[in-house]
Amino acid sequence: MPIKLTRTIRMPDPFKMALYERSPDLGPRVLFFSGGSALREVSQSLIRYTHNSIHLITPFDSGGSSARLRDAFRMPAVGDVRNRLLALADTSLLGHPEILDLFSHRLSEKRSPSELAAELDRLIAGHHYLIAPIPDPMRKIIRNHLFWFRRQMPPDFDLRKASIGNLILTAGYLQNRKHLDPVIYIFSKLVEVRGVVRPVVNTHLHLVSELEDGQTLVGQHLLTAKGLPPISARVRRIYLSSRKRSPRPAGIGIRSKTRALIESADLICYPFGSFYSSLVANLLPEGVGAAIARVDCPKVFVPNTFEDPEQLGMSLEDQVNCLVEYLRRDDPGTIKPENVLNFVLLDRKNAAYPGTAKTSSFFRRAVQVIDTQLVTDRTRPKVDPLLLIERLLSFT
Repeated sequence: MPIKLTRTIRMPDPFKMALYERSPDLGPRVLFFSGGSALREVSQSLIRYTHNSIHLITPFDSGGSSARLRDAFRMPAVGDVRNRLLALADTSLLGHPEILDLFSHRLSEKRSPSELAAELDRLIAGHHYLIAPIPDPMRKIIRNHLFWFRRQMPPDFDLRKASIGNLILTAGYLQNRKHLDPVIYIFSKLVEVRGVVRPVVNTHLHLVSELEDGQTLVGQHLLTAKGLPPISARVRRIYLSSRKRSPRPAGIGIRSKTRALIESADLICYPFGSFYSSLVANLLPEGVGAAIARVDCPKVFVPNTFEDPEQLGMSLEDQVNCLVEYLRRDDPGTIKPENVLNFVLLDRKNAAYPGTAKTSSFFRRAVQVIDTQLVTDRTRPKVDPLLLIERLLSFT
């Protein structure tokens, strides 16, 4: 059913914010479809108000050290999962700042292979300066995971710029018969993650982008324009493939656990960030759109307030149309637009949206535009994390 504003919503609602801040363990289940680092600050602030947020993350990163892990072990990318776990971690508890420092540490890109292997061995032995101050039993658990990774690591594996947190997650993935859930659970307990973080699928897949000029880009890193030239033509469609060569769409569905997480949400947010590789990519597995359509809760889109290379030539109307199209892919004949998107949060006064920002067509889709402050002088051109949290929680 479409969600309508049947009551006046205060944005922000000071009563709700005070209530949630007093009892964040009873806070609402706000679900985000995202990836990368765009929501890091939002997540860090969110744990003041709720410990029950849900984060479904894209595991398709194909650049840098993540690509080397994926190629070596044919596994989903874990870097974005690690980033979100760290952002939601409680840093006030004994030993946790030290664990966060270790999980965030990257090996040097300038040292020789033997020097990097020696540093990894010092971590395993417990002599490294980053692991020595971590109390047991956390230190033993971390050392055991790194020892396991060392045993499984191919002889020619390139450790340059490797994230220690990614190596620990990879070891847990391999120890648990190539399942990420058990090691994410352990990782979450180690740093007291205040929320639920899961990859949207637990499968080794590639993000494929077809551009309007006929190019086909296989790999998320080719679309994001991080360290590479931006795309020169608009995206025509994206899909997931199990093959790098001669890619074709893979019919991969979400697990029942993921479906249950979606259907438990009190609010679903499609947030800012890399539009295709972080947001739309999360909606590609079969079953995501159908699960969202079944949830009787507000569904909110928060567009980018900054230039996103992936949105080349897209107006705000194009973004909404594209988002709704992918959300309805499971069953276009049955899933209505208002079943998957109800609200768009805009800040016309303080944000300069790329392209045109006309919203007249939204009403034909039963989408309600809420014009509210999201950007401040301190954060411009980006959204202020606390303002966004206040507005989202006002719906719950």
